[in-house]
Amino acid sequence: MAKKRPTKTKAPARPQITDGEIPAVGAREPCPCGSGRRYKACHGREAAHAVTELVRRPFEGLPGECDWVALRELVPAATAELTLRDPLPEGVPSVTLATVLPMAWPGLRRDTGAVLLGLQNDTASGDISRDLADTLLRSLQAEPGNPVGGERPAPDGPRLQDLLDLGAAFEPVVHTGFEFWLEHAESATGEVAASLERANAAVIPTVRLTGVDAAYWCETPDKNHLRWVMPHPEEQLLDALARLHAAGASSLGEDTRLVGSFRAHGLVVPVWDLPTGVSADEVEKPAAAFGERLAEALERTAPLTAEERRARSGFTNRQITLS
Repeated sequence: MAKKRPTKTKAPARPQITDGEIPAVGAREPCPCGSGRRYKACHGREAAHAVTELVRRPFEGLPGECDWVALRELVPAATAELTLRDPLPEGVPSVTLATVLPMAWPGLRRDTGAVLLGLQNDTASGDISRDLADTLLRSLQAEPGNPVGGERPAPDGPRLQDLLDLGAAFEPVVHTGFEFWLEHAESATGEVAASLERANAAVIPTVRLTGVDAAYWCETPDKNHLRWVMPHPEEQLLDALARLHAAGASSLGEDTRLVGSFRAHGLVVPVWDLPTGVSADEVEKPAAAFGERLAEALERTAPLTAEERRARSGFTNRQITLS
C-alpha cells in the first residue's frame, strides 16, 4: 500500500498592515505589509519614488524665492540670516544660510553654537528644500565645533517651508570673499589663511542691485553681465521679453544686450551682456526702467506678431536649464 503523505499544515495568514502603518525595513527584507515580496519591490518602491521625485520649484512659498535661486546658482559668496518658525534650541544663538561652506559641508555648528547652512551642495533627493531642512535639523542638534554631513531625508520629512518663519524677510548679503567662514578671519594664519586666500581668488565679483529684486551684476574678464531671477510664469515672461526685444526695448542701455536666459528651479533668469566698464551702480537706473517696461509687456495678451514670435523662438533656442 502506498504510504500516506503527511498533511501540510497551512501557515497562519500574516496580518495585513495598511499603507499608513508600513514601517521602513531593509530593501531585501520581506515587506511588512504581508505581500510576500521584498520591501524594495513593494512599499519600498513608493518610498524611493517619493525621495527621488524632482520638485520643480523647491523654494516656492519661501520669502525671497528668486534670491534663494540666485544664491543657489549664481552668487559665489553670500549669507542670509534665517528666522525659524519655532524658538531656537538652547545654545543656538543664530542660523545663517551661506552659499557654500568649507569643504562643501552641508552644515556647520560653530564653537559658539551658531549654525551655518550650506546652499550649494549636491542633494540626496529630488527636493532641495527637504534636504536643506533635514540638514538644518541635524545641525541644530550637532555638537558645537562640528560639520554636518549630507544624508538622505525621510520622504515625509519636513521642508524649509515647514521650519522657517514665512513672514520674516529674506535679505541676502553678498560678500567679496569667504571670510564669513571664520569667526575671526582677520587673525587667520598659516594653512587656514592660505586656504582662505585660494578660495577668495576664485570669487567672481558680484553685486546685488538695490532698485529691483533678485538682479545680480557680475564682472568677468571679457565682459560684465546682469542676471535677473524673475518670478513670472515662464510662458508669459518669454512672451513679454519677445515683445520688448522686437520693439528694440530689451537692452539696458548703449552696448548692452539681452542675450538669452536660463531656467533654474522652476524660474526663468534673463541674462544681459554689459561692457566691461559698466559697473553695478550704472545698471541700477536702466534696470529699474526695464522693470517698468516689462510690467507693461506682461499685461499684454494680444497674439505675438511674426517678428515677436521670431524673437521668442530665439530666446527659447538659447535657453539653458540648470536644474
